[in-house]
Amino acid sequence: MSDVLLSVRGLHVRFLLPRGRIVSAVTDASFYVRAGECLVLVGESGCGKSVLASALLGLLPGNAQTAGSAVLDGAGAPGLGTPGHALPGHGSPGHALPGHGSPAHDLPGLDLLAADERTLARRVRGRLVGLVPQSPAAHLTPVRTVRSQLEETVAELRGPRRRHLPQGPQGSQGSQRSQEARGLRRGRAALRSAAADAAERAAFPASHLDRYPHELSGGLAQRAATALALAGDAPLLLADEPTTGLDRDLVDRTVDELRRHVDAEPADGSGRRGMLMITHDLAAASRVADRVAVMYAGRIVEICDAADFFGARGPRHPYSRGLLDALPDRAFTPIPGLPPELSDLPPGCAFAPRCGRATDACGTVPAVMAVPPKATTRPEPPADPTLVACHHPVEQPEESAAPAARTDRAADEGGGEGEGEGGGEGSQGDEGHDTPQTGPGPDPGVPARPEPSKPAEPTHA
Repeated sequence: MSDVLLSVRGLHVRFLLPRGRIVSAVTDASFYVRAGECLVLVGESGCGKSVLASALLGLLPGNAQTAGSAVLDGAGAPGLGTPGHALPGHGSPGHALPGHGSPAHDLPGLDLLAADERTLARRVRGRLVGLVPQSPAAHLTPVRTVRSQLEETVAELRGPRRRHLPQGPQGSQGSQRSQEARGLRRGRAALRSAAADAAERAAFPASHLDRYPHELSGGLAQRAATALALAGDAPLLLADEPTTGLDRDLVDRTVDELRRHVDAEPADGSGRRGMLMITHDLAAASRVADRVAVMYAGRIVEICDAADFFGARGPRHPYSRGLLDALPDRAFTPIPGLPPELSDLPPGCAFAPRCGRATDACGTVPAVMAVPPKATTRPEPPADPTLVACHHPVEQPEESAAPAARTDRAADEGGGEGEGEGGGEGSQGDEGHDTPQTGPGPDPGVPARPEPSKPAEPTHA
């Protein structure tokens, strides 16, 4: 498949701690992101989602070890990747998912895990992969205004290189200097306009562009970081908790703008974009996701079509079901127990101690199974099978003969009018045991993602 932007195969990340301790933060993660697609990665705090994102951009600390491959802009079947490299004691990297080929195939593209810091800094970050960071305060320069940081980002990532005018006769030097000065003025005006446009897309108020990061609230800092990520027009957007600190209306507007960024055709004809979004906010995920990946204790335990995940059929992994059942507009029943420590994972299925379906078979790590989609009455059935790692997956009900129609977001009664701040600071939850925060979630009978809303006037967080 030629539209795969990112293909991750057998990704492992572990941290070496004093006294020989090892934390396995990510274990054998495999997925892909297509052009024009938003893949949303969900799971409780501490399960390894942000570590996975940091590994893709080479932002891990020095005591981290990685294995596997993450091929950017490869062409070929989804899920394939370069052989990559292995962690000591992990054998060959890149275990293949059923139906997705062998990891030994080489794809044209750049393996992010094998790239050096110079390549990542000069070719990848901002240019090929835009990052909306989870902690925006740590990514904003404290001694520069938001405007100056946006203009510098636009100039570095999108602005034309300064051209040297050809040398003419001695008498023409004055006109050359005048022409160069006019060009510089036009360039500064273009930079200022592009920076203001990026701020507007991220709902960052123009009246705050000349403020410094310490003068911003948490929500404004988050929007400034989002504007910086959008400014580069990167083909792949990596959004790590992009709605932190935002109220519900701004959560909806932010994720809608990120979705528009994915759907829009670039003016330079360079091809459609894709997005990997990490979030606790399942209401935000339901607005923008094409597919949903669920992570638990460092492993991706399920990947399925968003219409099935949020619709009447629901996901197949018991943990995925538990996340949805914990929502206030569903069963409002929390998952019992606590997630395991990544430094002390139990043998076999890590979710078994909390799972009501567990048996003796769960003492071994479940293999990833590809479950082909059932026959459906929908005109556009999912193109990909559901991938689930479970010994006892939940059976999905048959789809009714008259499925609910797609919901128009402009007419969505629950879109963004709920109580609470589903995407705010509370979305981080209690350490290691949080329920994904959400405003009013989608109707379980409405499987489809609604259309993006029109931008509203920005409000201050």
